[in-house]
Amino acid sequence: MRILLVGHGKMGQLVGELAGQYDCEVAGVIDPVSPLHGGGPDADRWTGVEVAIDFSTAASVPTNAAVLARRGICLVVGTTGWSPHEVALRQVIADAGVGIVVAPNFSTGVVLFEAIVAQAAKLFAPQADFGAFLHEAHHAAKKDAPSGTALLLKHAMEHAGFSRPIDVSSARAGFIPGTHTVGFDGPAETITLTHAARDRTAFARGALAAARWIQGKQGWYTMHDVLGVG
Repeated sequence: MRILLVGHGKMGQLVGELAGQYDCEVAGVIDPVSPLHGGGPDADRWTGVEVAIDFSTAASVPTNAAVLARRGICLVVGTTGWSPHEVALRQVIADAGVGIVVAPNFSTGVVLFEAIVAQAAKLFAPQADFGAFLHEAHHAAKKDAPSGTALLLKHAMEHAGFSRPIDVSSARAGFIPGTHTVGFDGPAETITLTHAARDRTAFARGALAAARWIQGKQGWYTMHDVLGVG
């Protein structure tokens, strides 16, 4: 399967390094700041590409994704921070008849962690004495705070019925790949659930698995669909 890397920072490079393990051939790179930049999303050389994997910037996603979708290229988008444009992109995807997997985090562990957190929130929701908090830590270069994964977890807790305030905090330091901790605190006890990424390979592997899965499909999907998690 021929894939296109949109964004060639640390994540894009890692996806490229692991692509062969998923029977994927990298057709090229869209990233103006990379020496491997092969042109914009409308470049002729992307003809025949089946899936584009986007780990770029929030500002570039709406334009690049729309152009690629209209060319019949399915998408895997791990970039966060562009949600104000989601409605418009959903319409483009529907009109183009292609498939897209959108996820703030492609780690299999995080997807399962979200399901565990939602279940915990459901159990604690009727326990009025318990408050909830969510803390995430990432490397110093990560721009958005709180992380897209933190916002996803918070939404999962609220959707599960936890209606009381959830305190969300962030830390940016060093080279932390990503740590998310959800806690429930009562008058005399605390319960915490934590997911810690040891390196970025889990995210890259998840994105490549999603690319294999979305090939030939139509519609808007998440990693829940890819992994079959309800």
